[in-house]
Amino acid sequence: MGLRRWAGAVVLAAGLAGCYSFQAGTGLTGVETIAILPFDNTTTRLELTQDVQDILLRELPGSLGLRLAGEDQADVVVRGRITSYDLVAPNYRPGQQGQAAEVLQRQVVLTVGVEILNMRDRTVLWQSNALRAQGEYLEATETEDTGKAEALETLIQQIVDGAQSNW
Repeated sequence: MGLRRWAGAVVLAAGLAGCYSFQAGTGLTGVETIAILPFDNTTTRLELTQDVQDILLRELPGSLGLRLAGEDQADVVVRGRITSYDLVAPNYRPGQQGQAAEVLQRQVVLTVGVEILNMRDRTVLWQSNALRAQGEYLEATETEDTGKAEALETLIQQIVDGAQSNW
């Protein structure tokens, strides 16, 4: 059983037993809705704008206990910039003399800047100028998409952790 499911089961069991009380939400009074703007993208990987937008829309509202809304009606707005996307080879086997090295593992490294704004008073609730998320994949059996998906999941978790640290 995954850690997330296990933790959910523990919270549910404790709540049913009457010894735990939980209220979903951000902890900010009156904050119930969130708008997620498409991130600017300064990389040459144009598809990243949609990839990041898709996962943010799918994962972020529920993780923060908020409902999606349009920018003009949202209590908070998330915006950001994708600043780099790199493929690196942290694990390789050096080649014999005159032969190329054999890459065993690759890593997708995604760097973004994120800002969460309180739309009522136009203050920054949380920001990070350089969130760095990585995802790994085996060169022989997996594709770059595997590493990118892992990096995007890590990115979401970092945004949730950062937002909740201030809320």
